[in-house]
Amino acid sequence: MPTNTTFTISDLAREFDLTTRAIRFYEDMGLLQPERSGPGGRNRVYSSRDRTRLKLTLRAKRLGLSLTEAKDIIDMYDSPRDTGPQLRKFLTVLAEHRRQLEEQMAELQANLDEVKTHEREARALLGKFEKRA
Repeated sequence: MPTNTTFTISDLAREFDLTTRAIRFYEDMGLLQPERSGPGGRNRVYSSRDRTRLKLTLRAKRLGLSLTEAKDIIDMYDSPRDTGPQLRKFLTVLAEHRRQLEEQMAELQANLDEVKTHEREARALLGKFEKRA
């Protein structure tokens, strides 16, 4: 996407299937920084950089990261620093998130196993009940 392309809030909302309210929320969180134009600066003008940041924010959300974590990571890539620390931070965040997901998955598996046990017990009891009837 060319760097001189600009977008309205409606353009981004349509492209990413979001509400304009969601985009304004991301702006309030500091993830997007549109220019202002028109009377009293009412109109937001988003740059290609804002579009990319929105795309990365949505990707981070799909990964299950918080908006604060997403912002920290995205902000690192905006800075001119060495990418080594940025990548280490990203890997740390991803490792912690993976650990949390694995814990949740283990809890879900335990719950599922318990449901299966109760189903077997209920079927066995129903079978005994129906034999007597």
